Amino acid sequence: MKFKLLETVVLARDLPKYGLKAGDLGVVVELYEPDGLEVEFVTASGRTQAVVTLKEGDVRKIAPEDMISVRRLQKVP
Repeated sequence: MKFKLLETVVLARDLPKYGLKAGDLGVVVELYEPDGLEVEFVTASGRTQAVVTLKEGDVRKIAPEDMISVRRLQKVP
């Protein structure tokens, strides 16, 4: 595993089913062998948007040159 429990990660691809876009920040809340992660994504106000089971390749570590921004959440279809 290259991620740790409670580590903040960056979503690497859009997940329209959950209203999530590449670049959204999430927190690893569970680790599954060999390469699974449960990641929680929250709104800026602290409301949970989604808790999603992903593969390590679906997220990446935060890079020193990353900038945090805010976007409007679109309704999930």
